[in-house]
Amino acid sequence: MDFATRLSELQKRTIEHREVLLTEEAAKTALVMPFLQSLGYDVFNPKEVVPEFTADVGIKKGEKVDYAICADGKVNILIECKPSTSELNVNHASQLFRYFSVTDARLAILTNGVNYQFFSDVEKPNKMDERPFFTFSMEAIKPSDIRTLEKFAKADFDIEKIILEAGNLKLQSLLRKAIEQEFSEPSDDFVRLFAAKVVEGRLTPAAKDSIARIVPNTISAIIRDRVNERLASALNASTPTMAEPEEADPVAPEEAIITTQEELSGFHIVQAIASRLIDPKRVVIRDSKSYCAILLDDNNRKTIARMWFNSPTTRYFGTFEGKDETRHLMPELTAIYQLSSYIEARLRELDDSIPA
Repeated sequence: MDFATRLSELQKRTIEHREVLLTEEAAKTALVMPFLQSLGYDVFNPKEVVPEFTADVGIKKGEKVDYAICADGKVNILIECKPSTSELNVNHASQLFRYFSVTDARLAILTNGVNYQFFSDVEKPNKMDERPFFTFSMEAIKPSDIRTLEKFAKADFDIEKIILEAGNLKLQSLLRKAIEQEFSEPSDDFVRLFAAKVVEGRLTPAAKDSIARIVPNTISAIIRDRVNERLASALNASTPTMAEPEEADPVAPEEAIITTQEELSGFHIVQAIASRLIDPKRVVIRDSKSYCAILLDDNNRKTIARMWFNSPTTRYFGTFEGKDETRHLMPELTAIYQLSSYIEARLRELDDSIPA
């Protein structure tokens, strides 16, 4: 079984069981240890994967890091774990910061078994950076994540190559966040940059506001066009030409339906919540032009929830009671977990075999 397949199997387990793994120990046993195994490490060899690793740091005696991955007597990676329902932040990494400077480790991982944050010393040697150079979520694994994770596998582990790439990954991550921020909420400088190319004369406040509103939609349209072009190219390349096809009406980019990574991640969260009550395979996603629906048994009369994520600035998550939909503002995807009671109540409404 190759690495991508092992990771896919672990992703299914994570989605199905996340909500019942409420303690740190449960997350470590059910999620983190299998993840290390998928990378080729022997979690039952205490010389290779050291649980409850201890190194006295100054006046802090006896503090422990959950795991240390070692090779030839040296520490390669430090790992700190939290419960699967915890949100990760830099405050959770205090032990990693202290241990980083007194061990051989140049890599550290902070995880709750679902989300993983990878740290190194890109900014200052021997001092762990405050921001991770690479992050990924088990609920929404991208092909690029698999390629990056393969570099941490035991068989291919090369610390010098990883550190070299860490700087590039960190810069790429920061640039991506900056670009995404400009695309969704253009700054004044960004608006002026494009306004200078299309507006003659002085830029009035009204013209500036108009361009600021148009920029996100224009960028979204460009991205949709590029995606559609690639899809069409891939389909044409994979379909043998048997006869000259009839000319079809072109589909306007605005009418194309693209299921985004955010929508897939939101769907996986709903699946995880539903797994407490039903087989998560019964929960399916069905996208449309205006919203993305989450259905029970792939039945459009059994809508569990709707994701209104198409706006470049504001996202809503719709819950149902009968035919009435209530839209909840979504500042971040993890806020869906706060709506678990609505989702569970809806499932019981749609399937009376679920116990109250």
